[in-house]
Amino acid sequence: MKPTAFDARAASSYAEGPPRQVPGYSSLHRMVSQLLAERTPHDGRVLVLGAGGGQELKAMAETHPGWSFDGVDPSSDMLRLAGQVAGPHAARMQFHQGYIDDAPGGPFDAATSILVFHFIAHDQRLETLKQVRCRLRSGAPFVVVHLSFPQAEPERSIWIGRHVAYGLSSGLGPADAERARQAISSGLTILSPEDDVAMLRQAGFSNVSLFYAGLSIRGWIAYAE
Repeated sequence: MKPTAFDARAASSYAEGPPRQVPGYSSLHRMVSQLLAERTPHDGRVLVLGAGGGQELKAMAETHPGWSFDGVDPSSDMLRLAGQVAGPHAARMQFHQGYIDDAPGGPFDAATSILVFHFIAHDQRLETLKQVRCRLRSGAPFVVVHLSFPQAEPERSIWIGRHVAYGLSSGLGPADAERARQAISSGLTILSPEDDVAMLRQAGFSNVSLFYAGLSIRGWIAYAE
């Protein structure tokens, strides 16, 4: 199973979703930009896997005017939205419809994948990470953020409940909250934080560090070996 491709209807409302379901969403982009800048040159080339929506592209482009970006996403509607959100910064961006094997070969100076990997089937996650790694220069930073919480019961159900409750408290409608519960319960691929870290290392990344934890969502920075 390939990662989910959002259709035109989902793309049109996408900007409303993450702020209601991801604690500290706007600050998350600032953190990502800051961490990448520690090792990314002023004229660096950045790979963005799951670029649809354009929020992280816009945030990074605004703070780093010398960076250029290659954004990859399976949805043409989401890529169109990304170009609109990026506005004048879109001139520094190349968009590629598809998956990681449709991305340019690089080498890239940095990479991100935000709120993507829980859409990738378990048997494709390691290979996807390896494909990101092989497109990076040695030592390049990679930031990955997605759903990650304990998978043993009762902890699993507790964390799903917390995720749904946060969405409801942030203005998510009951029907959307229930759809989120069903997706997390049975439709998405979610690993424990320990398994996520182990897979990053297996794919060829080192110095894996947790930099973000917002209820059910975790974010790590790692470096290409």
